[in-house]
Amino acid sequence: MNYCAPCANGSVQLRCKRTIFCVLIFLSFSQLHAQEEIDYSVHANIIYHFTKYINWPSNTGDFVIGVVGETPLMDELKKVVAGKKVAGQNIIVKKISSSSSFNCQILFISDAAAASLKKIVSATGSEPILLVSENKGFASKGSCINFTIVGDKLKLEINKTSIQQRGLEIASELLQLGTQVK
Repeated sequence: MNYCAPCANGSVQLRCKRTIFCVLIFLSFSQLHAQEEIDYSVHANIIYHFTKYINWPSNTGDFVIGVVGETPLMDELKKVVAGKKVAGQNIIVKKISSSSSFNCQILFISDAAAASLKKIVSATGSEPILLVSENKGFASKGSCINFTIVGDKLKLEINKTSIQQRGLEIASELLQLGTQVK
């Protein structure tokens, strides 16, 4: 998938899709309030949209979103991606152990598995896996994109260096939605 190339009906349609994504993310961020219970349906929807704004090297088989640790996000992701595809690939959501091989394109590291971040970053090295986490400051510790709540708003921390070291490309529209960290 190349997010920069004009689509078959011209660049107007592509800009429209990008604008819709930005509006959806903005509305999600502005409506999410800090609560004891996190609304993981918002996280799941945003993670699904990452598939449209990150460019992975060619891959055969299914597009896999892995989840490390116990989290309600697992069920929400399955609902959001049901029947959807990425570049013609079926999207599969599966639970992954922090001690297994990480055969996926996106790996979500839950708060429950936060202690495994350093091990996961090291084990995945330069593999084209988008590491997504939910613990403040984790983007500066090797996660590619981190969900964090600031005040009463859901925010993204984005580590562009980590994304590029993994051979992934990120669309400028997504970069603009988050805070870049190193």
